Amino acid sequence: MPNFHEITNESNPQSVISKYINAYSEMTGRNVIVYYSGWLNHTQPKSGSSINDLDKNGFMSVIQGLDKSKGLDLFLHTPGGDVGATESLIDYLHDSFGGDIRAIIPQIAMSGGTMIACSCKEIVMGKQSSLGPIDPQFSGIPAEAIIKEFERAKEEVSKHPETTPIWQTMLSKYPPAFVIICENARKLSDEILEKSLTYSMFDESEKDSIEKIKEVLGSHENTKSHGRHLSAKECSNIGLKIKNMEDNNEFQDLILSVHHACMDFFNKNESAIKLLANNQKKFFMQ
Repeated sequence: MPNFHEITNESNPQSVISKYINAYSEMTGRNVIVYYSGWLNHTQPKSGSSINDLDKNGFMSVIQGLDKSKGLDLFLHTPGGDVGATESLIDYLHDSFGGDIRAIIPQIAMSGGTMIACSCKEIVMGKQSSLGPIDPQFSGIPAEAIIKEFERAKEEVSKHPETTPIWQTMLSKYPPAFVIICENARKLSDEILEKSLTYSMFDESEKDSIEKIKEVLGSHENTKSHGRHLSAKECSNIGLKIKNMEDNNEFQDLILSVHHACMDFFNKNESAIKLLANNQKKFFMQ
């Protein structure tokens, strides 16, 4: 397999992506879809680089014509995004492939990307790979932290009424019914994660495993930061079904070749914010 420098010397990055996707598909006998965001390749975040409803059109394009009986290996590289769009994609992929989906994480799939990975029967990761928490955020503030702040205010005002003016000032920054919105966001996130985990990774009888994963991935109190990177070992320890790409050198080389080719594509196409491609040389770019 070529190294990253050999890939970047190729003049046509799109053909290089197809080359290595096809080589991977031939080795595994499975369909391949690459879903990549270019958010790491830009110094300033670009609108549309996260998961959104426009992605459904791209997935419809690259799924059309595939032999769904061969299952799917889904390469994911994304910061996450809209929770509704994420749930819709999970449902669509599951309905299309009947749960026979493996998530391939060459580098990072955070937040909504982690949710998509959890809906697969297995997650392939390397020593450099990361998943992340799925706790909902409001303008970068965790919904769970907002709920706890209100609970703390209620407790302290009850015990120390003289603190009321301080808490009134602090909590006045939130709009009416915001705590209820946060509580519903937490519930929705947990519901989607549980549904995702029972699509193919676990069955409903494995409730303890599901609850442990929800307790870690869905809780800001446990992960401490929405941007926390969870390694393959950490993901395995909480109960996710992880396959180490290092177990097979050829498998690892092909995964990383696909990854480097996609990253090189964004380096050479600065206007590109997202890429979808499959093993039938179909491309969808935003």
